[in-house]
Amino acid sequence: MADGISSFWGPVTSTIECCEKNYAYSSYMAEFYNTMSNIPTILLALVGLVNALKQRFEKRFSVLHISNMILAIGSMLHHATLQRVQQQGDETPMVWEMLLYMYILYSPDWHYRSTMPTFLFLYGAVFAVVHSVIRFVIGFKVHYVILCLLCIPRMYKYYIHTQDASAKRLAKLYVATLSLGGLCWFCDRVFCKQLSSWPINPQGHALWHLLMGFNCYFANMFLMFCRAQQRGWAPKVVYFMGFLPYVKIEKPKNTMTN
Repeated sequence: MADGISSFWGPVTSTIECCEKNYAYSSYMAEFYNTMSNIPTILLALVGLVNALKQRFEKRFSVLHISNMILAIGSMLHHATLQRVQQQGDETPMVWEMLLYMYILYSPDWHYRSTMPTFLFLYGAVFAVVHSVIRFVIGFKVHYVILCLLCIPRMYKYYIHTQDASAKRLAKLYVATLSLGGLCWFCDRVFCKQLSSWPINPQGHALWHLLMGFNCYFANMFLMFCRAQQRGWAPKVVYFMGFLPYVKIEKPKNTMTN
């Protein structure tokens, strides 16, 4: 939320500002809550990465967890600076991450193995170049929503074919955090004037970051479970300290990881 204050980073050049007073706590951090709320995403992605590496899941899942961390770091830089370059460093990884989700979701049934990753890589590269040259605000949102919608049919197929109650709970948590996070994002964007008059701003965009961190984690765990089932690795959902779910597998001794 603009307040006319020039800072360490200079005037705001980002096309997006959220319902949070700029530079309220530090001249180095434009939106404090929107910046710091990305930290849980990084920590959750790190937990997922350690789990994937320790149990020797396919490399695609390690890359997925790393992409979650990169996205969160890009978001931190964007909200800390509110500069156009950093905004691109936030938005471009959003698209790359969705392309990676599409690969993980659809590749098991794709008969031509090299065509999908090649196409998605080229698509992501072309988007990054175009996005760095052309500033399109509404177009980016529409494009991102379309990518998200393309993932839904496959996620639903995995859900209805999964019999394990704990895995289904992961999928339900994914939907719940996405829905609640989307509501927080919507309220922050649409009702900013009203929210700013409250004694305490609920920081809807920061809540969106927090919930989407858990959303990505639950999605990753669900996809890891489904892939482990496909590979015959006897997956089960267990809980760290009785709270944080993760996937534990038992590979046959002669199984090799690709």
